[in-house]
Amino acid sequence: MYARRRHVYFAMMGLCLGLFVLAWAVVRLWSVPVAVGMCVVAMVIPPVAAIVANRRGPEDRWWDDPSGDPQSDTWWDELDGKRRPPS
Repeated sequence: MYARRRHVYFAMMGLCLGLFVLAWAVVRLWSVPVAVGMCVVAMVIPPVAAIVANRRGPEDRWWDDPSGDPQSDTWWDELDGKRRPPS
């Protein structure tokens, strides 16, 4: 899932750069308002791309989910203050 999100992120950022370059290299020769509109659309893409790239999927392990390794889970629980250290 990480690879798919990374590919979507880079595709969205590539589209953003493409819109910006196309707007000011080509489209501005015919219509400056359309070029500005393209830049406004390009301005909205990076935050959306960051949200898409950083969202948690249903199969992703969350930070406090048990890993399945009892020793590691005990260690992390002790660090988080959930359990007392074994005496």
